[in-house]
Amino acid sequence: MITKGKSDGEKRVGIWIRVSTEDQVRGESPEHHERRARAYAESRDWTVVEVYRLDAVSGKSVMDRPETQLMLEHIRTGHIQGLIFSKLARLARNTRELLEFSEIFQSCGTDLISLQESIDTSTPAGRLFYTMIAAMAQWEREEIADRVAASVPIRAKMGKNVGGKAPYGYRWEGNRLIPHPQEAPVRKMIYDLFLEHKRKKTVARILNEAGYRTSSGALFSDTAIKRAITDPTAKGVHRANYTKTLKDGQVALKPEEEWVWQESDPIVSEEIWNAANHLLNEQQRTKIAPGKRPSHLFAGLVVCQCGQKMYVPSNSTKYTCQACRTKIPADDLEFVFQDQIKDYFLSPEDVVQHLANGDQVLQEKEEILKVLGREEEKLRAEMDKVYHLYLKDRITGEGFGAKYRPMEERLAQLEDEIPRLEAECDYIRISHLSEEQILEEARNLSAQWPHMEFDEKRRLVEAITESIKIGENSVEINLFYLPALKNTANRQQIAIGL
Repeated sequence: MITKGKSDGEKRVGIWIRVSTEDQVRGESPEHHERRARAYAESRDWTVVEVYRLDAVSGKSVMDRPETQLMLEHIRTGHIQGLIFSKLARLARNTRELLEFSEIFQSCGTDLISLQESIDTSTPAGRLFYTMIAAMAQWEREEIADRVAASVPIRAKMGKNVGGKAPYGYRWEGNRLIPHPQEAPVRKMIYDLFLEHKRKKTVARILNEAGYRTSSGALFSDTAIKRAITDPTAKGVHRANYTKTLKDGQVALKPEEEWVWQESDPIVSEEIWNAANHLLNEQQRTKIAPGKRPSHLFAGLVVCQCGQKMYVPSNSTKYTCQACRTKIPADDLEFVFQDQIKDYFLSPEDVVQHLANGDQVLQEKEEILKVLGREEEKLRAEMDKVYHLYLKDRITGEGFGAKYRPMEERLAQLEDEIPRLEAECDYIRISHLSEEQILEEARNLSAQWPHMEFDEKRRLVEAITESIKIGENSVEINLFYLPALKNTANRQQIAIGL
């Protein structure tokens, strides 16, 4: 039996099964994959609510399959909170689709469980998989962006379409932007309404109340109104290749010499466009810019000894309890966290012993699995022999039943027992791997920490930290997923001068 860890509650999961014709020839039945996945879900106290099957389907591209779209819809609506499959290649063989799946799963807060690769993103090590996938996706996006940016000036000189999606009020016809019959009048109305009311939100409200929507069918916002006003396409000059996305997700302008200009059919006169943009610029110039919102590494995790959450006020650099005024400098707390986490509060001897115990249990179960696999193979061969004897009239129907029925019953037992044992191995391997990888990451953290970006630090803090309790002269750091070697292993108190 599997020794279960902390229950994940009433978590609803789906099972993804894609077995090609070649896989079925090799004896990999969909039923076997389903039983194995169900056994793993049972070990985590998860409820299987959906099974998605793509029988005899190639993994070259599955994103557009109806079953795939149904699965993604269930993820977006929260119908399922995790997806279990036998290995990543069963989900997608196409790297780009795998990255796309991963981004959708992560954005929806849905866990992705691959049994063969021991990936379970409900665990800390599994969340590191999301981090690595995100880095790969970012790299691929940057590579594509670089190639596209390099091709834009060349395409412009050749008179080809370089503008991407047509701006609101326009549509592409060949290589030229022309006014959209339904959207162009609304685009013109935006300028008229803004010059009359002088408020972007008022313009958005009037358009929304009149039933108008953006190209994507969304409500108009003040941001959409500003974008429509400042876009020079409306006065007959379309601008392309003028922005770039920075690492933090912010959009910045490229140098003007890289911009590409194309003629377009105007919707408003240059005078109206200039008047609206002059008004908008004046409003921006006189507006007091809000201060940059501070971001703090342990925000939401720091708790005072009195039970109140602690935050860093805008005019301070210390985490402060508003109830009892307990304080700790943010820099000091980061130093304590970095120093203490590098050994993860465990001695090397404890770690070695813990991992060795896990290896031994896993090895024993894998040996049993091999024995059962050989028994299943031998049993199927014997059943084939009996069946052929019956076909050749070498054995009576009564004799066939007497010999075949017990073997058939044993095969059914094996078909239940093997997936269940595989799931036990999956559970141990994934749990074991989570602890091992997190420990390794913790050992390297001290050296890596000063060179990490804020977002990377924050992801790691969220992945392994349950809470940080600040006392009068102590800091108590409570971490997730520590190996249960000692009762005191999950909590450390560090005495510091506050």
